[in-house]
Amino acid sequence: MAYDTGKRTRREWRDPVEAPAIDARSCEWAGCGDEGLYRAPWSRDELQRYRWFCLEHVRTYNKSWNYYAGMDDYQVEADVRRDTVWQRPSWPLGSRHHGPGFRPGRISDGFGFFDDGPYPTPKRPATAEERAMATLDLTPPVTLVALKARYKQLVKLYHPDANGGDKAAEEKFKDISEAYRIVMGSLTS
Repeated sequence: MAYDTGKRTRREWRDPVEAPAIDARSCEWAGCGDEGLYRAPWSRDELQRYRWFCLEHVRTYNKSWNYYAGMDDYQVEADVRRDTVWQRPSWPLGSRHHGPGFRPGRISDGFGFFDDGPYPTPKRPATAEERAMATLDLTPPVTLVALKARYKQLVKLYHPDANGGDKAAEEKFKDISEAYRIVMGSLTS
């Protein structure tokens, strides 16, 4: 009884096993009788289906083939945008509509990084000048011309005569007038 030991001789390794013969395709170009060895996509909608051509005709076919033929500019733009995310749906960054999102309470925060909440609290102005600038919605450096122009805008908005005696507008007008006096005093001194 002879057992196969799995060992091969040198001659067996060098001689490749002949693959079964594949039916030769002919070139699909009208009037060409060469062998069709090269594939080209059938259409934009059928990218996995191929046409077979000889080398000369596949080059001609590929030069004249337009993936975006029959699409208007908006369709081309939509296809390119969809392709940038690999044809997967995407959502704006930070959107909580399509996922759990980030919630600081779900993780252990031993160092206290997330204790302030989602947004840091704005710092309160320290000096009277800074509070006055915040009331007038101005940022330094401020010139006399810019201060006077901003003051005129705010007076037109919050003057009691323009608001029919509204008490909230009257209080805002008093705050604006006081802030103008403080900033004007700091600029002229």
